[in-house]
Amino acid sequence: MQNLDNIDLLEEIDPVERLALSSKCTWKTYLPNEQILERSSTSRDVFFVVEGSVNVVNFGVSGREVAYATVDAGQYFGELSAIDERPRSANIIANKKCLLASLSPEYFNQLLLSHPEIMLQVMQRLARIIRINDDRILDLSTLGAVQRVCQELLRMAEPDPVTANSWLIYPMPTQSVIASRVSTTRETVARVLGQLAGDNLVLKKGKNLYLKDKQGIEDFIASLAVTPGNVPR
Repeated sequence: MQNLDNIDLLEEIDPVERLALSSKCTWKTYLPNEQILERSSTSRDVFFVVEGSVNVVNFGVSGREVAYATVDAGQYFGELSAIDERPRSANIIANKKCLLASLSPEYFNQLLLSHPEIMLQVMQRLARIIRINDDRILDLSTLGAVQRVCQELLRMAEPDPVTANSWLIYPMPTQSVIASRVSTTRETVARVLGQLAGDNLVLKKGKNLYLKDKQGIEDFIASLAVTPGNVPR
């Protein structure tokens, strides 16, 4: 169904206006692993993820993938180029089959100017991205690989809506995705998850990873002495 009713950013606007906005979009379906946007390209549209999900990634000089985020259904991406008129800052790859609606920068900026509450939401999202990236830069500069994996788990965890004082990650990303986010190997991620499970700090159940002892994970991070030469990368 080609409508924007499930897009969080647009949920407060009038349904008639949202329908009109849908008609201004270009709609396209992408298959898993299909490239949607290429870094440094000059396209400036904003994309709404109506169905499926996409990964925001870059590649180092050696070809190593660095994952920034996964954008799920109901969210959007591409606002940076629409706002500052500069080339794309990352590659966008379909994570699974997805339906996207792309909106021109002209219409997107009109939307922001006519709805200050939407503009504020976009600003708040950009502020969150800056904070997360600041934290990751600090992690890369000061923490070893094992600590970075643990820190990323803490960063992804959300309060469990069913159990009080409990935290979980849903859906749990693949080990490869976590590895690319913290600049390490999938084997290191697997080893860390195994150790945390063995210490009864996490529990994997289906697509969920439950953080059984969040403070225990924080204490584990603090207990690791980082010395050059003995930190797995």
